[in-house]
Amino acid sequence: MSLSLPEVFKIVEAMPNATDAAGRTGDYVSLKNAKRAYVFVDITQGNAATIALTIEQASAVAGTGSKAITATVPIWSNLDTAASDTLVRRTDAVSYTTDAGVKNKQVIFQIDPAQLDIANGFDCITVKTGASNVANLTGATYFLETRYPQATPPAAITD
Repeated sequence: MSLSLPEVFKIVEAMPNATDAAGRTGDYVSLKNAKRAYVFVDITQGNAATIALTIEQASAVAGTGSKAITATVPIWSNLDTAASDTLVRRTDAVSYTTDAGVKNKQVIFQIDPAQLDIANGFDCITVKTGASNVANLTGATYFLETRYPQATPPAAITD
């Protein structure tokens, strides 16, 4: 069996590439139909100011009751995509802060929906960036691994 990316993963833009002086919040997505979620953050760091990245959970795609995740998650990063295509496994955590190197970077968080506060109805996530510098550009995409691969996976931007 061959993998068909659009049939196995619901791909959703979390936040378009833009400057990141004040920090930004991505769109919220529901993980009700996901086995696993990958949050892919793309960074063009034009200033030597670090960028803090966090994942928050909510009980609805409107961001209802948004709060930080508490279970640590796997994280990978490539802190210089011009020099290498290698993603390095980092220490599991609830957040990640880039180094100050002026480089193009990638960061990936792996989220298991079962680790969210599901007992209290939290089944949605977002990605947030902390305040940084106007010369730093960030963007993010969600890759939601569907429970049941199909030609058109169900929407994730609705409850």
